[in-house]
Amino acid sequence: MAGRFSFFSEMVAGLLERTPFRSQAATEAGLPALCQALVSGRGEVSGKRIAAEILSRYREIGPEERLAFFHSMAKDMDVEPASIIKAAQAYAEAPSGRSYQALATAAEPPRQEFLRRLNQAPGATYELVKMRLELLKLLPDHPELGPLDVDFTHLFRSWFNRGFLVLRRIDWHTPANILEKIIQYEAVHAINDWSDLQRRVLPADRRCFAFFHPAMLEEPLIFVEVALTPGVPDSVQQLLAEARAPISEAEADTAVFYSISNCQEGLRGISFGNSLIKQVVEELHHELPGITTFVTLSPIPGLTKHLSASEDPAAAAIIAASREGASALAPQAADLRRLAADYLLNARNARGEPADPVARFHLGNGAQVHKIHAGADTSPNGLRQSAGAMVNYLYDPARIETNHEAFVSDQVIAASKEVRALSQTAPAAGKTK
Repeated sequence: MAGRFSFFSEMVAGLLERTPFRSQAATEAGLPALCQALVSGRGEVSGKRIAAEILSRYREIGPEERLAFFHSMAKDMDVEPASIIKAAQAYAEAPSGRSYQALATAAEPPRQEFLRRLNQAPGATYELVKMRLELLKLLPDHPELGPLDVDFTHLFRSWFNRGFLVLRRIDWHTPANILEKIIQYEAVHAINDWSDLQRRVLPADRRCFAFFHPAMLEEPLIFVEVALTPGVPDSVQQLLAEARAPISEAEADTAVFYSISNCQEGLRGISFGNSLIKQVVEELHHELPGITTFVTLSPIPGLTKHLSASEDPAAAAIIAASREGASALAPQAADLRRLAADYLLNARNARGEPADPVARFHLGNGAQVHKIHAGADTSPNGLRQSAGAMVNYLYDPARIETNHEAFVSDQVIAASKEVRALSQTAPAAGKTK
């Protein structure tokens, strides 16, 4: 892998300089006046100062004032439907670059330009991500703010385009403030302390990779933890055991993605996982030619709920045994694997997609349902959400794009012969291959 990531490079430090000097006029103006000045202003330097002042004021105001701020953006900076209709009719009658530009201008609400100009301020990108998180929390009670979230999402998909993201390895030499955030953001298998983190990033048979954005160098966007193993593992507790004996890179032939965590809730709906896994596969394939198999060891978070509604007699026995503990589930292993396979291949949501959210993610990335294991996660959470079952999704570099296209276009689920044989019935919806 290339040289270590410089988290504080001189160039980016220059781009993210501290908040510029506040002018007296900006300090004395009210927040609505500042917003109007930012939207109508032309000067880049004054725009930076006004944007910085607005964000500073936003940090200082309380919940009610923030709600009013969002309402102002949603209402006072909205599109004018009559202008859109007029521009659309003109474009339909005489398509040209000029008429198309007029239509595009009419269809874009002023608040998008307002958010772009806010982003001029140093550190503004992260401030806007946090701002959107607050907006998301308000949406259930204030659906009228929905159009504002559409604009945030539109801009974030552009600003956090894959071309702007940087993949870096996280290891024991990574700055401590970044390592602390890895501990904080781990969402699948909690990192209990620094010793636990050390076991995940220091040994030769462990890797961790994260995506960063140049405007948020101290904030990982998403990260994946990887174990290098001899063969495909069937237990996450074995992967994470304190007393396990690390192996050398040369002894491993399999890379296991056992935990993927999104770090920024304010970027919900902006997908990074697809690109992350594919690039990590490429990185490991280049660094370690002896690694020939790339799999996940993934939870099945919707399985227990599915079993609770199942009419299969074995399902009730599995649910009851899961409440007693891992040892009580051992006699149910064959039925659990069968029902898990049936769930992953056949259960669909209202949109005709796989019901399990983790399955949707990996299948959409081009993976294959490879193996299903009973007793693979005996933690309280593992027993509660999937009766201890886990699944390997296989990322075959030669098949990723084919699987992805088949899934996206026809909802075809790629599955191994073993998993198809385990499935209780023929597909009830969609297809498998």
